[in-house]
Amino acid sequence: MADNLSSFGPTSEELASLPIAFAPDLFKGKTALVSGAGSGIGLAIATLFARLGASLVICGRDSEKLAVAADFLKGLGVEVTSMPMSIRDPEAVSKLIDLACAGQGLDILVNNAGGQFPQDALNISNKGWNAVVDTNLNGTWYMMQTVAQRWVEQGRQGTIVNIVADIWRGMPQVAHTCAARAAVIYLSKSVAVEWSPHGIRVNCVAPGMIESSGFRVYPAEASSRFPASNPMLRCGSPWDIAGAVAYLAGPTGSFLTGEVITVDGGQQMWGDVWPAGEPEYFRQSRVI
Repeated sequence: MADNLSSFGPTSEELASLPIAFAPDLFKGKTALVSGAGSGIGLAIATLFARLGASLVICGRDSEKLAVAADFLKGLGVEVTSMPMSIRDPEAVSKLIDLACAGQGLDILVNNAGGQFPQDALNISNKGWNAVVDTNLNGTWYMMQTVAQRWVEQGRQGTIVNIVADIWRGMPQVAHTCAARAAVIYLSKSVAVEWSPHGIRVNCVAPGMIESSGFRVYPAEASSRFPASNPMLRCGSPWDIAGAVAYLAGPTGSFLTGEVITVDGGQQMWGDVWPAGEPEYFRQSRVI
C-alpha cells in the first residue's frame, strides 16, 4: 500500500476511491485549510474534503511533497492553493492565513501539522524537546489565534479541528509530544468558550495507532507491535481520522465545541505503546 506520497497506509489512488459516509457536495462552497497535508493523515483529510466539494488551502514544510499532493488533489476537481512553510514561524503563519482568508474566505482550519521522535524522556535534549513543543503546541497556537483574529475582524464564523494524540494514559517514550498535545487539548477547551460568542467552534481529534507515513520514524521492532496497542488488535487508517474531522467540521458537529473525539480502537482503555521498543523491565513483567 505504498506510493510516492507514503510508505504506509492507503495510496493516493485508494484515498480517491475509499467509501464515503457523507452526502456528496457536503462542503461545496466552503474552503478548508489543512496543515501537514503533503502525506499521511493530512493528505487523507484534504482528500475527503476535496471529494466532498471543498476548495483547499494546504501547507507543509516539504515543497516537493506538497506539490505532488496539490496535483493529486486538483485531479479530484477542486481548487487547491498550496504554500510551503513552517507553522513554527508566526510571520509565515500570518501570510498563510491571509492567503487562505482572501477571495471567498476561509471556513475550516484543520491543524494536522506536527511531529515527534521516539526517545526515553531521560535522554531528550533541550533542543529536541523545544523542537517538538514548538511545532506541536506553539505552531498550532499560532494557526488557531491568527485564523480566529481574522474571522473576528471579518465578522465570519468558522470551525477549527486540531489533530492531537491519545494522551489519556500518558505516552512513554514520546513525553515531549504528550505534553504538547495535552496542552493543545486544554487550550482548545479554553478558547472554545472564549470564542463561542464569535461563532467559532474548536474541537480535537485524538488518533490512536494509525498506519500512515508517520510510522517511518519508529524502529521496526516497535512498529511491528503497534497492532497490539488496542483490543481490536489492528492499526487504524488515516481515512478513519478524516471521517472524524469531517463529522466535526460539518453540520453534524454544529452543537460540538471544546470536545475531543478519540479514534483509537480502544487503546485508551487497554494496550501499551512503546514507540522506541519495549524496555526489558516491562517485557519480563509480562511473563511473570
